[in-house]
Formats: sequence, structure tokens, C-alpha cells
Amino acid sequence: MNALRELFAPLLSWNPPLALAFLAMLTAQGFKFIRSIFRRRRPDFTRLIGTGGMPSAHSASVTALSVGVGIGQGWSSPIFAVAAFFSVITMYDATGIRRAAGKQARMLNRLVEELRAHHKIDPERLAELLGHTPLEVLVGALYGAVLAFLLYP
Repeated sequence: MNALRELFAPLLSWNPPLALAFLAMLTAQGFKFIRSIFRRRRPDFTRLIGTGGMPSAHSASVTALSVGVGIGQGWSSPIFAVAAFFSVITMYDATGIRRAAGKQARMLNRLVEELRAHHKIDPERLAELLGHTPLEVLVGALYGAVLAFLLYP
């Protein structure tokens, strides 16, 4: 564990909570990219920047931020309360609103495919993988918390 701390020490010494949030986001997206290689037998570079999927990079980053603030400023500090509330809202949005938008996009894309069979239309396909399942959010949050506890200087 000390080797990991030493590897990221320059980044973490700058602003630990923010650095942990970025690290959690980047590594969670990296996990999605690696997972896509194993599942599809080819790299899917959209997984490096795309939304949705396992684990939730949104949840990982905001949880790492919150835990970093809690460790550094105290669990009863007002700034931890702000970070924790921000995290809850972000995770709720990921599973609720953005997931619903993804389902709507999937339905609209199906309707457009049916229309395309009978009419000359060529609309842009909507992004369907926008939100997260509760499990993806939970795994992302756990990953962000563990990362913060392990790497906080």
C-alpha cells in the first residue's frame, strides 16, 4: 500500500480530496475500458469517456471526494456535509434521471428504426447508456471510498 501512496504522492500532496476524486474517476473509466476488451474482444475507446456501465465513475469520484474531505476536515465538518450531500444527489441523479433518459433514448431509437423501414429519414441515433443501475452506483461508491481510505496521505 505504501508503494501506491508513493506513486501518487505528488498528485495527492497538491489537494488530497480533489486528487482522489480525479484518480477514482480515471481508474473507474479505465476499468470499464479494460472490461470492454475482455467482453467484446476488442477495445472500445468510448468507454474511456462515456457514461454508464460498471463501476459508476460518477459515484466513485464523488465518494472519494467526500471521504477525502471527511478524513482531512473531520466527519462533522460543514464542508464534509456539503461534499456528502453533493455525492448523494449525484448518485441519485445517476440512477434516477439519467437512467430514465437512457431508457427513453432506447425506446426512441427503436421507434426510429421502425419508421426508417417505411420512410426516408436519417436522424441521429441517441445515446442510450446514460445512467447506472443501483449496483453500478454501489460498486462505484465502494470503490471510491476504499481508494480514499487507502491512499489519503
